[in-house]
Amino acid sequence: MNPLFHILFQQNRYLVKQLNDVLKQHGLFSSQWTVLFLLHQNGPMTLTAIWKYLDVEAPTVTRTVTRLETLGWVERVQGTDKREKMIDLTTKAMEQFPQIEVSVVSFERKMAEHLTEEEQVLLIQLLKKMEG
Repeated sequence: MNPLFHILFQQNRYLVKQLNDVLKQHGLFSSQWTVLFLLHQNGPMTLTAIWKYLDVEAPTVTRTVTRLETLGWVERVQGTDKREKMIDLTTKAMEQFPQIEVSVVSFERKMAEHLTEEEQVLLIQLLKKMEG
């Protein structure tokens, strides 16, 4: 077996755990933050657009969005097509987003502090090269 994949999976688990620890103060998990960040970047999206973009199963996104809705972070709004529901950030999410973003950026800085800018660029290129 190729040790590359073991280290990639281990590092991913480590990063998710560390990010969850950072997000705990905001009452969020990394999977929830991912959805909030996506909506902040792209504006309202359908559930289908979210799960396709994130490349995860539809039921997983539905559960995450339902939980975020219960917690007051997102809301379902009518789309242009009456059959279409869009997921959008609430006022609460928009107001709290900057503080959460500061926490996440600080986390990212800490996680990458031992890599030079050039190493970070190279790592991105190598990971993208694995996509095929």
